[in-house]
Amino acid sequence: MSEKRQLRVCLTPALFPLYADRKSIVVVVDVLRATSAMCTAFHHGMDKIIPVSTVEEALDYRDGEDHILAAERNGKQVRGFDFGNSPLQYQEHDVKGKTLVMTTTNGTKAINIAKRDHQVVIGSFLNIDALTDWLAKQNKDVVVLCAGWKNDFCFEDALFAGALTEKLLKTKLFESDSDSANGSRMIYIRAKDDMFRFLGVSQHRQRLAHLNIEEDVKFCLQKNITTVIPVLKNDELVLAE
Repeated sequence: MSEKRQLRVCLTPALFPLYADRKSIVVVVDVLRATSAMCTAFHHGMDKIIPVSTVEEALDYRDGEDHILAAERNGKQVRGFDFGNSPLQYQEHDVKGKTLVMTTTNGTKAINIAKRDHQVVIGSFLNIDALTDWLAKQNKDVVVLCAGWKNDFCFEDALFAGALTEKLLKTKLFESDSDSANGSRMIYIRAKDDMFRFLGVSQHRQRLAHLNIEEDVKFCLQKNITTVIPVLKNDELVLAE
């Protein structure tokens, strides 16, 4: 029997140096809302996504043909940009065949931290089963990188990490002695019957409620509404082949 692959969960980008091994696939997750928005954009025909860390970098693409510019800071769309990071925007507008240049408070920064030495794939509840199947076929160890909030722990990203841990362990291809993976799994088991209600205590759901965008939260907690697998190639997110 072949040796099982290792599964670990990094609960914030600040901890990523402890997990970086230059060989694992890194699943970047920012459930509320960047990676959910990315999956939604691809589901509706987006050609590719360029994740950048700063607003200034995004503005460098301002004159590109077929480019859509998206920027979010502290939960709000940045003035002068086409979109923020609400997945509903990418559902409601025609994005087919276009290139999205995106910067967010947490998600795109996590991608750019992970990409230095690792293969990067994007995760959300929206594509969790397809992602599980794809990871099972890769024959590599996996690190789930939670984008968190400004390097702090976030319930919602740990909730997803726990759900993915549960699914990957059930394949019998993975094992984990990681407290953060097993702790995340316990959070998911506790919360899975009503994740929206469970997240009522979370800082970020309260932050989004204050901004009157709780519909985004409900949307992002839906499971398996798409089978897209966004992977990073040459600093651009494209669909896995």
